[in-house]
Amino acid sequence: MLHAQSVLPFSRNQNDSVVQEIIIVNTHLLFPHDSTSSIVRLHQVYQIIQYLETYQRENKLSQMPVILCCDWNGSKRGHVYKFLGSQGFVSSYDIAHEYTDGDADAHSGLAIKIIGETSVVWLRNPHKSLKQLKISWSEAAFGIIKVSLTENDAFAFLRDDNNGNSITYSAFCDALRQVNLTCLSYGLSFQETKGLWVQADTNGNGILDYEEFKRIWDATWLQHMDEGCSLADSNEGIAEEEAIGFSVKKAVLFPREVEKGIWPENYSLSDHARLTAVFSPMRLRCSEQSV
Repeated sequence: MLHAQSVLPFSRNQNDSVVQEIIIVNTHLLFPHDSTSSIVRLHQVYQIIQYLETYQRENKLSQMPVILCCDWNGSKRGHVYKFLGSQGFVSSYDIAHEYTDGDADAHSGLAIKIIGETSVVWLRNPHKSLKQLKISWSEAAFGIIKVSLTENDAFAFLRDDNNGNSITYSAFCDALRQVNLTCLSYGLSFQETKGLWVQADTNGNGILDYEEFKRIWDATWLQHMDEGCSLADSNEGIAEEEAIGFSVKKAVLFPREVEKGIWPENYSLSDHARLTAVFSPMRLRCSEQSV
């Protein structure tokens, strides 16, 4: 992670200019060796965002844009893409080429080439509306279970054999272990597993019946938590502030054949296409919760 500043100041008006600062993060997520690697990549991104939040909070840098350069080994249909989107990040290439998250783009040959064989440069501007990190994390973690199980199958899988009408914490932990989400070096830690359970068991009675489980499955519990915890829901202490962010001017791939969804056989420099993104500073003005 690099905390950098521009060489030249950015002119906000004729009489005022500021030195642009930015946080740049570079990372390489685990290559998808098997289906269990999804939780690894999700966990890696979660830790990165946690560290970013801590660094920005401790150094009072909340109004600073972040660029995340990432060889992320995933797709637009994956958990990492959705998780980063919930945390305010956008793909510079998608913005420059006006791609959407729709199925047509996600399934196109070009999108597969871009995501599968290139790196991604993500941008998060200040004032971006974000879900709470723990809410996004819970959605993503439970989403991995939802990929391969129907609602009824998941309840049967998670419930306690000794109490077929409910899910206990021990049965919950055992089920996560069976799908390789815990008890491995890259899996969920004890604290993270406990955190998921505490968020799900809203009444704190130590069990989840089918109706409580349905709320988890439908993510309505997460929406309720988000509404209850969000500072932005209150108008008290709101102040108008200005920050400097970035707009995406262009994003191009090399070799250029990749732009057409073609991987050139004579390109041997790397198994990834190089992505170059160009940003331009811009003024942002938005209401923000005062502290």
